[in-house]
Amino acid sequence: MSRGVVERAARSAITGLFVNVALVVVKIGAGLLGNSYALVADGVESATDVFSSIIVWRGITISARSADEDFHFGYGKAETVAAAAVSVLLLGAALGIAVQAIREIIRPHEGPAAFTLVVLVCVIVIKESLFRRVRTVSGEIASRALESDAWHHRSDAITSGAAFAGISLALIGGPAWAPADDWAALLASGIIAFNGFRLLRPAVLDLMDRAPEPQILERVRSAACAVDTVGCCETPGRLSSSHSRHCASPCGCEYTSVMSCRRPLRESSS
Repeated sequence: MSRGVVERAARSAITGLFVNVALVVVKIGAGLLGNSYALVADGVESATDVFSSIIVWRGITISARSADEDFHFGYGKAETVAAAAVSVLLLGAALGIAVQAIREIIRPHEGPAAFTLVVLVCVIVIKESLFRRVRTVSGEIASRALESDAWHHRSDAITSGAAFAGISLALIGGPAWAPADDWAALLASGIIAFNGFRLLRPAVLDLMDRAPEPQILERVRSAACAVDTVGCCETPGRLSSSHSRHCASPCGCEYTSVMSCRRPLRESSS
């Protein structure tokens, strides 16, 4: 990555970090005061967002380092490791929320306070806006880690939406519907877990050196074949092969070819 791209990605991660710190305090505090476990669970999910933003920020800055004697192919995999770590955090948050939600469903308790709905509306607007901003940046710079961080923000908005629905049902239905708040938290945990698995799979595949998409490989091959001294597979009497892998952004590629014998080796390899 260029320095400008790294700085842009880092700014997005740091912005998310500060927003999440503020939301953790607001949501957990409002949830405890308003007797809403769905809002407390939402705050816990935001706490994992704080750690994920730190991980993404460090992963992006490390991946920008140039290749050296210890890492001949550079540090691009650091961003992929960050993406996998964020996905695992999502899965861990989903499990913790689900366990506590089931406990609250089994144990009778008072319904939530009405003011928690106002808090949740503000949270949904903030987190959805942050998701759209970070995802736009991740698409422009092809950052897997930043994409995971963006979906972490979307997961937070979804859990807030589920909490809003559950609290609304609990307030409208009265004491008999008080557990609706906890069922909302349980539903939100399932959505978070789904996003965690969805983001973890491509990160793991990239760590296993999965080949890039066919259209990317074709562009690499076309660029190599455009050099008249590089042998291409469709040319009689020549042999060539390429090995590519995802390595954050851009992809890493090795192209092996038998050079033409019509020109000196030094001239062919220049």
